[in-house]
Amino acid sequence: MTFRQKVYTVVSQIPRGQVLTYSQVAKLAGKPKAARAVGYFMKVNPDTTKVPCHRVVGASGKLVGYSGPGGLATKKKLLLKEGVKFKTSSLVCLMK
Repeated sequence: MTFRQKVYTVVSQIPRGQVLTYSQVAKLAGKPKAARAVGYFMKVNPDTTKVPCHRVVGASGKLVGYSGPGGLATKKKLLLKEGVKFKTSSLVCLMK
């Protein structure tokens, strides 16, 4: 299995209402220093229904890097719909 496939497998297993950081995904996929590669794989994700890339956030919980229609506003909307909590109205979600 390639690193990309491992990343997509990890992300596909993030439960609704939870998030992981790019670094956490990289570590779980076997390459702890490859957070940027994870970001690229999320950007070119071919199937968002199987690989919910909106559940991957920046190191501080900040919403970054959503290339889908509507950008970060859509990412936040999807996460809110799943029950993710945010600090006040900012784009920083509270990590579980």
